[in-house]
Amino acid sequence: MSAVFIISTDAKYASRRNEEYPVTQVATVNYHVHKPERQAFELDAGGIEGNLISPELAPTEVKVFDERAVGVATTFEDASVAFTDFPTKVQSYADDTNWRDTYDAELTKLLQDELNAKEVIIFDHTLRVDDPDAVRKPARNVHSDYSVDGAHRRLIDLVGSEKAAEWRDGHFAFINVWRPVGDAINSAPLGFILPESVAEEDWILLDLIYPDRNGQIMGLAANPDHEWVYMSKMTPDDVVYFNIFDNRGRPSIAHSALDMVEDLSIQTIRKSIESRTLVRY
Repeated sequence: MSAVFIISTDAKYASRRNEEYPVTQVATVNYHVHKPERQAFELDAGGIEGNLISPELAPTEVKVFDERAVGVATTFEDASVAFTDFPTKVQSYADDTNWRDTYDAELTKLLQDELNAKEVIIFDHTLRVDDPDAVRKPARNVHSDYSVDGAHRRLIDLVGSEKAAEWRDGHFAFINVWRPVGDAINSAPLGFILPESVAEEDWILLDLIYPDRNGQIMGLAANPDHEWVYMSKMTPDDVVYFNIFDNRGRPSIAHSALDMVEDLSIQTIRKSIESRTLVRY
């Protein structure tokens, strides 16, 4: 694994945000590395649930703009990501609590209200816990969830070939919705790179190998122009929704858990739920 190196984003932040604000935190992220051969993630490798084989990653220190600190927010329209207050009635995400219908209805309303979505299909919920023994840990690699081919393949998986053709004739997108579970986030918050700061050559196509199917995602290589944003101290009443593929060209947003701690005196474990959705506009 490569040595840690530091990317300075002072110039970019000065150009985007008012210099008078103490707007940045420092975090470590794991960028991908360009290689001549195709790279892949293997999930549940060797038939062991949660066992992950990863490509080479480059730990990198980056400066991250905290939107809560100054009350300045990105918008989905401009940056493919938006944070909002959106409380849930769900108190437990345990498998035996029958929470999915309630939560799916809430997220459907969120995406209809915020994005004017005509149809919403919620097809996956992933609970993540920042613990070495957790089945699903925070994703600590800079990535976006679909390549173009991977997104169209997943569309067919979800709605079938005939209906997929109808969706492709219109405007559809894959949108992720993420929120904390239990305690407010104090460590490993979710961070995003503003799309306008990403160069086309930063993206790296990666295979995603599951026990029962294959997919593709896009990893991101380091670039000193990247502008990172996050929302500090997110609670279970907060959500962030972000674009991971759009067939009309809205940028996919690169994201990753940020290795950083807000308050060293707080010892809570980061828990979160992310929900993958397919939206027709």
